[in-house]
Amino acid sequence: MKRRLGISLYPDNSVFTDDQAYIDLAASYGFSRIFMSMLEVTEGRTAVFNKFYQVITYAKSKGFEVILDIAPAIFEALEISYDDLSFFAEVGADGIRLDLGFDGNKEALLSYNPYGLIIELNMSNDVAYLDNILTYEANRPYIYGCHNFYPQAGSALPLDFFNRCSERFKQQGIRTAAFVTSQTATYGPWDINDGLPTLEMHRHLPIEVQTKHLFATGLIDDVVIGNAYASEAELKAMSTVNRYQVSFEIDTVPTINQVEEAILFENQHVRRGDITAQMARSTEVRKKYKAENNPAHDHDIHFKRGDVVIGNDAFGKYKNELQIVLEDHQDARKNKVGEIRTEELILLDYIKPWSKFLFNRK
Repeated sequence: MKRRLGISLYPDNSVFTDDQAYIDLAASYGFSRIFMSMLEVTEGRTAVFNKFYQVITYAKSKGFEVILDIAPAIFEALEISYDDLSFFAEVGADGIRLDLGFDGNKEALLSYNPYGLIIELNMSNDVAYLDNILTYEANRPYIYGCHNFYPQAGSALPLDFFNRCSERFKQQGIRTAAFVTSQTATYGPWDINDGLPTLEMHRHLPIEVQTKHLFATGLIDDVVIGNAYASEAELKAMSTVNRYQVSFEIDTVPTINQVEEAILFENQHVRRGDITAQMARSTEVRKKYKAENNPAHDHDIHFKRGDVVIGNDAFGKYKNELQIVLEDHQDARKNKVGEIRTEELILLDYIKPWSKFLFNRK
């Protein structure tokens, strides 16, 4: 399933020209979906329709898929029936996200709406909600899943719970989404905004690290910025993230040589399948560079988790093998060539047997 990047918009709290500029900027960096909140609607039906129609029409002209976040109160406020979703089709939305659920049968029926609207479900509950809906023979291609975001510091999901919730959807082949938070954006749907991540561990991390982590879990297809407006630097950083394999940012040591630079940055790395707990081994490179000399440097030291080392001339057949240190140890037959960015050490847990990975200069 193709992985995508997204932004969030809050038309009831924003000016159209600002949203328009943000849409343009995000489109220029390859973003392709929009989470748009209708939870704060305070105006009448006609005013709401015109406001959202203007933003959605422009977003669609730039190639975005638009999902509206709705709650039962919105249906009441706008005098809309769940049996008639024409309002959302006419306003131009591609789908609606149900912030609150029903009995399973209702969601299944909604997925057969005549307008082809996507029905996106709340993923942030570790219950058999999705299973129940699918039991009622829901229209699977029109069912998505999307986690919540959490404006209050300390209130977002822990990783183990997030994994369990997400696995329920991925096991059924449902498209999934989760939120990352900008460190520069200033607002969301509510008056409290300590950031808008799905995972609490992400709240103060750089946005590209959050994005890498969500994709690395293998559980999330779409990564969406929860708050608005992210900076251009953040959009650019997210756009450069490899969505299909972990790519580590690394600080190299000053004494790194040309052979080691080539090994690091010019090769597809693969963790050896018969793994060890002490390090993640990329062994094919030693065959490619077996004829290249590699004198010892930065070798008589204590290696720590996240260090990247390459076998030196004293390492015999293992010369020029690349390893990521997972457990602290010493071995003078290895040269330290760099350190993985501290914030990205969380990604080491996702380098499994046969995992593919790359390195970028920090």
